[in-house]
Amino acid sequence: MDLLQLRYFQAVARYEHISRAAEELRIAQPSLSRAIARLEADLGSALFDREGRRVRLNQYGAIFLRHVDRALSELDDGRRAVREARDTGLGRVSVASETLLTVTPLLGRFRAAYPRADVRLYQSNAEEMDRRLRAREVDFCMASQPLSGTNFESVELTREEVLLAVPCGHRLDGRERVTIPEIADEPFVSTRVGHWQRALLDRLFGAEGLTPVLSCESDEPAASQDMISAGLGIGLIPAASRQAGTETRVPVAWVHLDAPDCHRVLTLVWNRDTRLSEAALKFKEFTLSRPFITRRLPEPHDKSAPGGHTPAAPPERP
Repeated sequence: MDLLQLRYFQAVARYEHISRAAEELRIAQPSLSRAIARLEADLGSALFDREGRRVRLNQYGAIFLRHVDRALSELDDGRRAVREARDTGLGRVSVASETLLTVTPLLGRFRAAYPRADVRLYQSNAEEMDRRLRAREVDFCMASQPLSGTNFESVELTREEVLLAVPCGHRLDGRERVTIPEIADEPFVSTRVGHWQRALLDRLFGAEGLTPVLSCESDEPAASQDMISAGLGIGLIPAASRQAGTETRVPVAWVHLDAPDCHRVLTLVWNRDTRLSEAALKFKEFTLSRPFITRRLPEPHDKSAPGGHTPAAPPERP
């Protein structure tokens, strides 16, 4: 067997259709059929059950496919590693995150420390991050909710309170704390299903036997505060957004939620089966060797406490 036969087999197994696989591979259907037949002869076992024009991967084909996927993925990793080492010196590190605001400062510091590293950043929800890690399209994910891969490893980077943001002048403006039942009828600005804010909102309301009223669902978490400030609803915002002083640009009032485990947990996740470039190894070491910086929450008597609009964020530690 040769490498080309294995790629042909992989394509046919994915489509379970000779014609569609031949179209993707841009070869004649008879040539593809002969290549599969030679592979089966070499293995001494049929890999597909034929059903007219369609083919179905049988138990032997399923076993072989797992090994082929792994082998071809390793070869692709090797080809990528050589290209990255040649082009950039350190190679490439690719990172996926639900919101770019979370990871951008970290990546900026990493780029300053390792200017020869090729850094790629992708915005993805949890489902997309899970898929990208399984397919080895990214090296790391900055995830705010659990990813389910059996080969995934993760390290918690930070845990921060999630606050309720309300428009200035709202009936809750000036309140220190509220409960979920108190806001059961309020319209919420949130993200679509798949993002951590929506998962947290649904969990908090579900614990009370309630369903949130949604006034807006978006794919851009960073836009939530702007929409809340404009009066489109209230919403859950991580404490870092207030601590970073974004309310000086997008004014809202902040309220603590009296609900259990109203936190965002940020983790660094990777697939242990993925070969990491030198740049990726440096990024992992860089990220885990220092605390993920979050500013402190003001005390309730501070002017910057929830309900105030002009907090002064302390400078970030180096």
